[in-house]
Amino acid sequence: MTLTLRRAGRRAAHSAPPARRRSRKVQGWLYAAPTAVIVGVLFLAPLALVVWMSLHRWPLLGPARFNAPENYTKIADNPLFVDAVLFTLKYTAITTVLLSSVALGLALLVQERRPGVGFFRTAFFLPGAVGFAAAALLFYGMLNNDFGPIDPILRDLGVIDEPVKWIGTPNMALFSTIVLVLWRFAGFNMLILLTGLQAIPVEVYEAARSDGANRLQIFTRITLPLLRPTLALMLILSVTGSLLAFDQFFIFTNGGPDNSTVSMVMVVYRDAFFRFDLGGAAALSVVLLVGLVGLNTLMMRRLR
Repeated sequence: MTLTLRRAGRRAAHSAPPARRRSRKVQGWLYAAPTAVIVGVLFLAPLALVVWMSLHRWPLLGPARFNAPENYTKIADNPLFVDAVLFTLKYTAITTVLLSSVALGLALLVQERRPGVGFFRTAFFLPGAVGFAAAALLFYGMLNNDFGPIDPILRDLGVIDEPVKWIGTPNMALFSTIVLVLWRFAGFNMLILLTGLQAIPVEVYEAARSDGANRLQIFTRITLPLLRPTLALMLILSVTGSLLAFDQFFIFTNGGPDNSTVSMVMVVYRDAFFRFDLGGAAALSVVLLVGLVGLNTLMMRRLR
């Protein structure tokens, strides 16, 4: 019946007068026009400008001069960028694994409806409502050795004997930043995974339990496979956000100590607004974009 109605609708569309078909095409273009304009103005035009800038010596003041491919060849000679790539990949790997694990654990914890679960869902998600810059400033104030409250509290509890250099050493700065990111984004990723968990039919779980499957078997053979599309979305968001990390390092650690927490985006920022080399910064941005698109494409193929 449905197939017959579809075929009848197609025949009616093809048999419609040419003027009506043109009118429908115009209506379709009009509906798509606002989105197309927004994408073109806010994405395609800036992207084309960045690519054009990357092919020129583009000082902050003065005329631009074509120098391709100098801006790209000198990237390998930038030791700060090489170190930043290694650090950002390390940070991305650690953050993605920990964030995915914590978010999945929280989602499983509040998956079932029971008394008080709404409170915990709200409490876990609440840090996601805090702006990232504000969260970085909050952690900086809490962990600061001069006026932060964390060290005195730990000292009064007998946990530490002397102040901890939370952002004074490379390892502790990375650890503190990861804690900040987990606190800020675990609840948001939990909400994404919770949506995927609630989309799994309850009958599937009931059938598995009736067949004698235990909790581990249900989790590994039912929950994870059916949650795969949602996990792919969360992983892409996590990896993309980690590779483009800027606020947490610029505000919280300022790239220190000794440039040990300089991310790739921070290198782009420094080249553009400290060295005033906009062409070189644009070339770094293009390389970062190509790498990000390639990595996300690979992840999509692996997780599909």
